[in-house]
Amino acid sequence: MPFIDDSPSSSPRLGGQSRVGRDALTSGTSELDVEKGLEMRRWVLSAILDSEKTYLGHLEALLLPMKPLKAAATTSQPVLTGQQIETIFFNVPELYEIHKEFYDGLGPRVERWSQQQQVGDLFQKLASQLGVYRAFVDNYEAAIEMADRCCQANAQFAEISENLRARSMKDSKDPTTKNSLETLLYKPVDRVTRSTLVLHDLLKHTPPSHPDHPLLQDALRISQNFLSSINEEITPRRQSMTVKKGEHRQLLKDSFMVELVEGARKLRHVFLFTDLFLCAKLKKQLGGKNQQYDCKWYIPLTDLSFQTLDEAEAAPTIPLVPDEELDAMKIKISQLKSDIQREKRANKGSKAIERLKKKLSEQESLLLLMSPSMAFRVHNRHGKSYTFLISSDYERAEWRENVREQQKKCFKSFSLTSLEIQMLTNSCVKLQTVHHIPLTINKEDDESTGLYGFLNVIVHSATGFKQSSNLYCTLEVDSFGYFVNKAKTRVYRDTAEPNWNEEFEIELEGSQTLRLLCYEKCYHKTRLSREDGETTDRMMGKGQMQLDPQALQDKDWQRAIIAMNGIEVKLSVKFTSREFSLKRMPSRKQTGVFGVKIGVVTKRERSKVPYIVRQCVEEIERRGMEEVGIYRVSGVATDIQALKAAFDVNNKDVSVMMSEMDVNAIAGTLKLYFRELPEPLFTDELYPSFAEGIALSDPVAKESCMLNLLLSLPEPSLLTFLFLLDHLKRVAEKETVNKMSLHNLATVFGPTLLRPSEKESKAPPAPSQPLTMADSWSLEVMAQVQVLLYFLQLETLPAPDTKRQSILFSTEV
Repeated sequence: MPFIDDSPSSSPRLGGQSRVGRDALTSGTSELDVEKGLEMRRWVLSAILDSEKTYLGHLEALLLPMKPLKAAATTSQPVLTGQQIETIFFNVPELYEIHKEFYDGLGPRVERWSQQQQVGDLFQKLASQLGVYRAFVDNYEAAIEMADRCCQANAQFAEISENLRARSMKDSKDPTTKNSLETLLYKPVDRVTRSTLVLHDLLKHTPPSHPDHPLLQDALRISQNFLSSINEEITPRRQSMTVKKGEHRQLLKDSFMVELVEGARKLRHVFLFTDLFLCAKLKKQLGGKNQQYDCKWYIPLTDLSFQTLDEAEAAPTIPLVPDEELDAMKIKISQLKSDIQREKRANKGSKAIERLKKKLSEQESLLLLMSPSMAFRVHNRHGKSYTFLISSDYERAEWRENVREQQKKCFKSFSLTSLEIQMLTNSCVKLQTVHHIPLTINKEDDESTGLYGFLNVIVHSATGFKQSSNLYCTLEVDSFGYFVNKAKTRVYRDTAEPNWNEEFEIELEGSQTLRLLCYEKCYHKTRLSREDGETTDRMMGKGQMQLDPQALQDKDWQRAIIAMNGIEVKLSVKFTSREFSLKRMPSRKQTGVFGVKIGVVTKRERSKVPYIVRQCVEEIERRGMEEVGIYRVSGVATDIQALKAAFDVNNKDVSVMMSEMDVNAIAGTLKLYFRELPEPLFTDELYPSFAEGIALSDPVAKESCMLNLLLSLPEPSLLTFLFLLDHLKRVAEKETVNKMSLHNLATVFGPTLLRPSEKESKAPPAPSQPLTMADSWSLEVMAQVQVLLYFLQLETLPAPDTKRQSILFSTEV
């Protein structure tokens, strides 16, 4: 994770001793050793700078003949064809630009050397661009073969390829040295290993207290993972296939996607090649046969467009799967994972575990098939359109960018014969980079299944925009294999340097990645995008960071920068595990309302329902009933804390404050009140009975049990619950606008209203053992959601203002 500790405090808002200072004090290293290490750092960096200069000379030597060869390719007497040049010199210009930027950035910093000079961001950025090396390495054998064939067929090119001149080291007598094309093409392959070794040396001489240390650690981790992925391939995977005329077709990207076919969802494997877009279906494997693909359709990139709908056109109807069904799948997945862990602990036979794993794979595949709901449409210029469903705008933008970038290099249309299609699909088996649907069943037992708990994120500011506009960001995290939109900043208007400084609390369910998408809010119809049947704002950039469990165990705020298309967004993040985040903590002062028993508050106020609940509900019903994602979308944490403080001191102006605040902050305040109750609304004593009652299969027995339990609640809890229940039903009546069904509301409020007080005897897990999906809490949460959903759907409940005697009478009937 990219840490940037550029503040004097471990908190992004409060002063205090810095992390650097604390680390230096606690370190056993002497000041003399630190000084010596920092001096060594300078020598290592100077050596890196010299090495970079030599490497740039090698890349320049490759680029030198490339330009005239390209110019000659368009004449009547070309030395090489455009496709041959593209294959031999594949990604060399891109590698040169990456390292030139790195060299130009590092040089001035080494010249203006000081002990606190930071270079980690440069190495981290360099490591983040290793994908270009992956493509180069995958193409390397094809490049060498092509160069060899061209040398045999063309004497002029053979002469060029044997006499390439590269800049020598500065102490060499000859300013240039002669190299063969093959020698120079091997330099980038060799560079990957050398870069990893250099990072080892640099990190060794960087004190743990130095701001560069976490950045270099991150860069080294990325480099090592990349190196491992290459070394693990015993026979190097060639991401290219020969097509007619000896040219090569390279695979650029592939992924599993859901295609919408005549209203039905179909799982597809999509491949983007250098000249075409292919949609394939994985055939069922019978009798131990190897994996095979069936081509459903393909579009040459010159014929492909992303269809824009006119005003008169209707958006494609996407059949949505009810949230209840999706949650039922999640419950089954959680139960199956729990069963697998139980079988493993009992050392049962592998056959039982394999059966459970097969069921788990089926459920996870079904969830991934049913969950996406965002359209991604591709259009063939001959009139046929195809619709995919994906879960995030991030992937949609990524696919569009990749296709449009490659289309710049494609100039002619074509059609494939049935034999060529067969060859193409056969090659997909070898070339595919995504071998499995992204299921947790494919993970090894010792792999982290992600984080469970709450991630507080402060979106500070952004720089790098070229002109003023109306800007906002959205935050997404992965959950059960797909991404979910969790929060949205306010729109910062007419600026190129937005300063949001907004804090959000995001619930994590096995999450491993945080994504940030930046948009321009388009208020004018003419500037709105109408791709994929949706009227959308313009995406300005996208980026992501990995949620590293080890790095986030530290409960202090961590600073981070997410870079995207020249834009940089500054964040602060802090993680709280579920064990700590869901612990109910009674307030020490009984004069407020937060953390104080509901009976104490209602008695003091002489009311049946706490004032805070009534005020929040009233304000939300006044202006939040049609707000998309009300109660689900996070409110700004600073606004919520301000309202909390105002309610706690009985501020007379609280209603005025509420009228000026974003309605999501008011919804967040109401949720926070119930979450911080020292005892849940459904009480610790009755909670086990509610959990047992909801599991009853007989509907008559279940209704009798649940209503009797409800009537057993203390009067303040009962009346407050009925008041809230009535409000939530009214919110759900606006579901077509606010997208909040009864089930969505139950998901949000179930754990908040039912979660019991934390047992003191239950110790939190060790930091090195993050919570797994198989832990009992996941099933508990599902049960809490089911209890609230049951009451929301029950029609026999009385109105919230009905007296207790009437309630008793209605249940007896």
